Amino acid sequence: MDKNVEDHPDLSKAPLLTHLIELRRRLIFCMLFFTLVFCGAYYFVELIYGFLMQPLAQAFDNPEERRMIYTGLHEAFFTYLKLSFYTALFFSIPLILIQLWKFIAPGLYSHERRSLVPAFLLTPVLFLMGASLAFFVIMPLAWEFFLGFERIGAENGVNGVAVELEARVSEYLSLVIQLVLAFGLSFELPVLLYVLAKVGLVSATFLREHRKHMIVLTFLVAAFITPPDLISQIALGTPILILYELSILMIKWTNSDRVALDREKAFQS
Repeated sequence: MDKNVEDHPDLSKAPLLTHLIELRRRLIFCMLFFTLVFCGAYYFVELIYGFLMQPLAQAFDNPEERRMIYTGLHEAFFTYLKLSFYTALFFSIPLILIQLWKFIAPGLYSHERRSLVPAFLLTPVLFLMGASLAFFVIMPLAWEFFLGFERIGAENGVNGVAVELEARVSEYLSLVIQLVLAFGLSFELPVLLYVLAKVGLVSATFLREHRKHMIVLTFLVAAFITPPDLISQIALGTPILILYELSILMIKWTNSDRVALDREKAFQS
C-alpha cells in the first residue's frame, strides 16, 4: 500500500448526514445494550447488592444478627434502580469506548491511531484496577475503622444507651458508589496525562517540575472524595502518585511530549 495514503486519514466524501446517521446507529446500539443490561441487573439486583454488602458483612462480628433498613416507602425501590443503572453503565462503558473508537478512527492519521490505541485499551483496565482496590482493600479497612466506634459505644454507652449501627440501604450504596467511582476515575490519570502530552499541553519535564504541587493536590482531592478517615485518603493518594510517576516515564519513553518540548524551545528562543 502507498505510504502516503496510509499516513492520511480516511478522506471520505460522504456528506455530513451520513456521518450523523452512523453516529446515531452506534448510539442506538449502545442504548439497546445498556437497556438490556439494566433489565438483567434489576432482575438480579438483590444478588448484586448482596455482593456489594460483603465487605460490611465481613466487618461485622455477628452478620446474621444484623440488618439493613430503609426509612421511606420508595427508598429501597429507587436504591435498586440506582444500583441497576450503575451496573449497566459499568458493563456498557467498554462497548461505548469501542463504538467511539470505530467512529473517530477513520478521521485520524495512521500514526495518531497507533498512539491513541494504548489510551483506549488502558482506560477500562485502569478503572477496573481502581475499583477493585476500593472494593477489596479500602472498604474492608474503612468499614472496620468505622465499626470500631460502635464497639466503643457498645462497651461504654451514651447515658446508659448502647450505640449500634443500623445502616440505610441507600446511604450504603451511595458510599460504595462514591468510593468505586473515586478510585476508578483517579486511576485514569495516566491516560489523561498521556493524551495531554500527545496534544502538546504538558511534557515530562513540566510534570517533574510540578511534582510537589501534585502531591499537595492529590491528598487534598483525596480528602474530599473519600470517607473522613486517614486510611482511605492515604490508600487513594499513594497509588495516584505512583501512577503519576509512571505517567512521566511512559511519556518520556514514548516521546509523546515532542510537541510540547518543541513549543517550549520555540518560546525560549
